[in-house]
Amino acid sequence: MASELTAHSETSRSLVARSFGWQVLAAIALGVGAGLAARWIGPLADGSPNGLTIALQMIGTVFVQLLKGLVPPLVFAAIVASIANLSELRNAARLIGQSLLWFAITALIAVTLGIAIGLVLHPGGTSGVDALAATRPAATGGWLDFLKGLVPGNFLGLTASTKLDGETASTALGFNTLQIVVIALVVGIAAVKAGPSAQPFVAATKSLLAIVQVILRWVIRLTPIGTAGLLGNAVVQYGWDTLAQLGTFAGAVYLGLAVVLFGVYPALLLAHRLSPLQFFLHSWPAIQLAFVTRTSIGTLPVTEAVTERAGVPREYAAFIVPIGATTKMDGCAAIYPAIAALFIAQFYGIALGPMDFALIIAVSVVGSAATAGLTGAIVMLTLTLSTLGLPLEGVGLLLAIDPILDMGRTAVNVAGQVLVPTIVAKREGILDEVRFAQADDGVAVSPIAAQSGAASSSGLIAQIEAKA
Repeated sequence: MASELTAHSETSRSLVARSFGWQVLAAIALGVGAGLAARWIGPLADGSPNGLTIALQMIGTVFVQLLKGLVPPLVFAAIVASIANLSELRNAARLIGQSLLWFAITALIAVTLGIAIGLVLHPGGTSGVDALAATRPAATGGWLDFLKGLVPGNFLGLTASTKLDGETASTALGFNTLQIVVIALVVGIAAVKAGPSAQPFVAATKSLLAIVQVILRWVIRLTPIGTAGLLGNAVVQYGWDTLAQLGTFAGAVYLGLAVVLFGVYPALLLAHRLSPLQFFLHSWPAIQLAFVTRTSIGTLPVTEAVTERAGVPREYAAFIVPIGATTKMDGCAAIYPAIAALFIAQFYGIALGPMDFALIIAVSVVGSAATAGLTGAIVMLTLTLSTLGLPLEGVGLLLAIDPILDMGRTAVNVAGQVLVPTIVAKREGILDEVRFAQADDGVAVSPIAAQSGAASSSGLIAQIEAKA
């Protein structure tokens, strides 16, 4: 009887998990349709947004806040627990070194492709954007920002920002993920050095991690609703009208992103005798969530879960994925700044030589770390422009379509954050290749199931339920 109940429970879980992928696909269609409907309705007579627009914005905002709210406890608990368990993995220092090396290798490939695409398509020479749109951005990147971002301002890694609206001032609290990573690394190492006396703390941290994973399971179940709200709100806010003047530039960026995501990454996987299809089956929930949320940090809980699902040991994944979420940005820190820098140089008629291209490559390979404590690809772009001596006002030419580009950039960022641990685990002989080769319900993938895409998100809930 017990075995029958267990089998029934597992069958029910498999059915729920398989339907989850279709729920997300339906949510994408619903979000696009709702966004188009909201744009058709238009604003109210007093100029305020209509009810559908407000609803979509509220749903998307709340979902992202729920994901981001899990990041501080998840990063802290996961890193501390993984450091305590790293002794179970052989060559832990080598794993970290190999990860950083592959961060640099993939960034080098991505920025080189970005330069090549920018030279071939010449987007700055064919743009219809008005030069009057050129403005200096409010935030700029600097090489000292990395060092400043490493030092926590407080033990919790909290940050505060104050905004003035007339005579009213509002203060919002946030968190610096890079500083939380640093805090967790220090605390984890100290706990190991403290020995047996720190075991109660380590045990409590592992308990906290288990609790956060349960909450994560609940939030992930809301993904279809959040996806509909986020995508619908994106359609309402940005539409596609602004692409007319910058169509060549947007096309160049998305071409570069597509080549890296569906060309370079599969080639690297094949070179390591890993199936690209299996990789995307495992990682697609995080990639699609990154696309609609436009935040690697908000997607971090899901990124870590899918990395473990792909067969990467939990101890290693919990340690390297949060670091990758703050420093591994092939979309924002490699492809985009390379093409954007060429666009601005071409727009202003400034010739770039081999040394300039070498500087773009150098900045992209190491520059993502220098802007890890800051927000957005614009900061990375300003770092590239200032290094090359190009006018920072050129950033304003591209701001109109930045949210649309950011969707693709973030998706590639997150894909790279899953790719590197998978490759390194394979190279070091610690990848669970049986698990990697399995479908989401633990059964080898059939061609029909793989083509349907129905299982692309299915194993995520089941895996986190198993942990809980």
